Amino acid sequence: MAKSSKRSSNRSATPRVKPPVRVSSPSSQPFLRFYHSKSLRAKTLAVLTTLEKAKDSTQHRDALADIVVELTDSGMEYYFLRPLKLAKTGFFVEQSANLGMAATTRVLASVIRNMIGRMDKPQLLTVCSYIRQLME
Repeated sequence: MAKSSKRSSNRSATPRVKPPVRVSSPSSQPFLRFYHSKSLRAKTLAVLTTLEKAKDSTQHRDALADIVVELTDSGMEYYFLRPLKLAKTGFFVEQSANLGMAATTRVLASVIRNMIGRMDKPQLLTVCSYIRQLME
């Protein structure tokens, strides 16, 4: 019994420190990735860094929304329009797809800008962190 009381007093004297929780890496689960331009990557990193270092992150909502819209456009092109070109579906099919994607992304861009435009600092930083994680 003396042994167990000694252990409990030891635990209270030196509490265990939990390691920081990290979101699981994308490699632990199935994923799809798309490649975007080096210029878009540089622009994205610049906006994220600016927002993260700003005293008032909310002043950079529009820039973050613009980046999210550009990344969305790039992803749509990569996942949907590029395969159509590779499949050589023809001019009319590709043009129809381009028009459909353009209309869809215009609506989506409005929604993205509206949502990000209402976020507070912690929410904006969470979005920045998530985008950085996707870029790793």
